[in-house]
Amino acid sequence: MILPLPLIALILGLVEGITEFLPISSTGHLILVERLCGLTGPRAEVFAVFIQVGAVLAVVVEYRAKLLGVARGLRSSSADRSFAKSVAIAFLPAAGFGLLTHHWISKHLFGPLAVAAALVVGAIAIFAVERWKPAAVIDRAAEVGPGRAALIGIAQCVALWPGFSRSAATILGGLLCGVERKAATEFSFFLAIPTLGAATVYDLWKERHALVPGDLAWLLVATAVSFVVAWASIRWLLRFVATHDLTPFAWYRIALGLLVWWSVR
Repeated sequence: MILPLPLIALILGLVEGITEFLPISSTGHLILVERLCGLTGPRAEVFAVFIQVGAVLAVVVEYRAKLLGVARGLRSSSADRSFAKSVAIAFLPAAGFGLLTHHWISKHLFGPLAVAAALVVGAIAIFAVERWKPAAVIDRAAEVGPGRAALIGIAQCVALWPGFSRSAATILGGLLCGVERKAATEFSFFLAIPTLGAATVYDLWKERHALVPGDLAWLLVATAVSFVVAWASIRWLLRFVATHDLTPFAWYRIALGLLVWWSVR
């Protein structure tokens, strides 16, 4: 089924906005939805990458006061410098590992069966971490130090497997490091800025030849939709994790993973 490009842009913007920060994998959902819409190949990758800009902007707008405060305090505040350093440290493992494995991952893991497997494995990880996580000793994202940030960054590498979820990997990494659930979620949001920003620039440059005349307008529409929906998703998730664990997302992941496996087997 090949849908008109304007409709594809709206659908992808909605999917990206809803799924980017929930622990259910935006990349996995976009791969599946793009195939259903008839958008495949390098052009599909460009759409999937470009609309992440909307999600990044949603984090920047939601946390603009905090981000401006950190930027202003880099010279005068040791706490602000420490927080910026922690985010940078958490960013580096996935950045380095992603550069080394990008071609292999694009070739072998961008398919429905790989996504289905990642959805189920991620669900099992959620159940396990929520069951056996240590007691929280950090209750603010700004208090995540370099050591815990490095471990969260290593956990983020698992999210290079499409379908696992960057949000799930980093939140679970935070929980395993003794970070309270809401604080781990907020740190995941801050970490999304350099991670998604760098991935967007890198992938767009690599796949720039895949853009077709007329795509830019619909890419911007999809990005705008992604921004609005992602902003709402951020606020909803923060309220949700304040009183709930992540297991409802795990059940959803298992259901979707089994559905995808059944549909392509």
